[in-house]
Amino acid sequence: MDILMPQLGETVTEGKITTWFKALGDAIKPGDNLFEIETDKVSMEVPSTSAGVLAEIRVSAGEIAPVGAVVAVIADSSAAVKPQSPATASAPSPQKVPAAPLRAPATGALAAAQAPRKPVALEPFHEVRSPEHNFGPAKLAGGAAVTPLARRRASEAGIDLNRLTASGPRGRIVALDVERAIAGGAARAAAPARPVTPPAAGPSADRVKAYYAPGSYEEVPLDSMRRTIAVRLVEAKQTIPHFYLTADVTIERLNQVREELNAVAAKAADGNPAFKLSINDFVIKALALALQRVPAANAVWAEDRILRFKQSDIGVAVAIEGGLITPVLRHAESKSVNDISSEMRDLVTRARSRRLKPHESECMACASLRPSSIRRSQRSWPLAQANGDRSRLGMALPSSVR
Repeated sequence: MDILMPQLGETVTEGKITTWFKALGDAIKPGDNLFEIETDKVSMEVPSTSAGVLAEIRVSAGEIAPVGAVVAVIADSSAAVKPQSPATASAPSPQKVPAAPLRAPATGALAAAQAPRKPVALEPFHEVRSPEHNFGPAKLAGGAAVTPLARRRASEAGIDLNRLTASGPRGRIVALDVERAIAGGAARAAAPARPVTPPAAGPSADRVKAYYAPGSYEEVPLDSMRRTIAVRLVEAKQTIPHFYLTADVTIERLNQVREELNAVAAKAADGNPAFKLSINDFVIKALALALQRVPAANAVWAEDRILRFKQSDIGVAVAIEGGLITPVLRHAESKSVNDISSEMRDLVTRARSRRLKPHESECMACASLRPSSIRRSQRSWPLAQANGDRSRLGMALPSSVR
């Protein structure tokens, strides 16, 4: 049985194996943890779903593999264990193609028909393939539906789907409509499309290193989180319009209420207060209620439509070693400030240890600078969080200072 690199979240494309809990030849039972993976969002143990013997490890600890790659093989207990060589420790084993059966000698056309075909070279890191391109929405602005094959053929041939006459069932544009347009040379965009300037690639590592004297720096390799943050921040800045609004809010009374509630907090078994509310807890609650009051702000742009959310899912940006992660608090509008405080403490603790579940880190985002000398900052949000309303809390200052 092949063990594949799982996909921990819709936007996760690869994972890094940090630890193997089993060695070659170890007996495996269903539920046994095989290895731990680290993505740009979480770290998680991957259990086995079958019994057998760990016969092969294709991706060693410390290496990165894309989603769907075969990282290990579990065989029956009677199967021989394949020793792991240095070559297989650093690279996946090639896909094995069974040898073609021997055939009797033949002549002419029969020999050509019976000749063994050349095996197809498979990429061992892409046993499970995902589409690499998006060929447009399944429904046009006018309401006409388009089949996947028609979208792909139209994209490849430069056909404007809005200019086609649908012949499919229920007014659907099918591949035959696109083929007819290609054959007739019609339905192409009337005006040349505006050229899309590809994003400028940054300077290579060698070019950057050339600016500095050898030995004056230390090279620190990027982990998956840092690499993903860099890619998504650039993509968000280039593809989503940004504008910034700033306002000062007087919170003296809010701070008094917070101190009063903390003063009357019941004592826990260890003698410490059962809860301790922070300014962040009140801001999260206020933001959740504001999104319910102004639903147009609780929305994201989705190509040909707007997605307006029914609930207020608030995330708080948490700085961790090597990057930033945003745990999400679901249905914040329906929770008390005390519940928000308790749940956020748990989320932040698990975020810093990279133990969040995949669905706990994608949401509408809110960031806080905490008490510091910084009153305001501007930042770019990753693409998954930038396409909507975002809030950032600066330093709370007394009125006399403003």
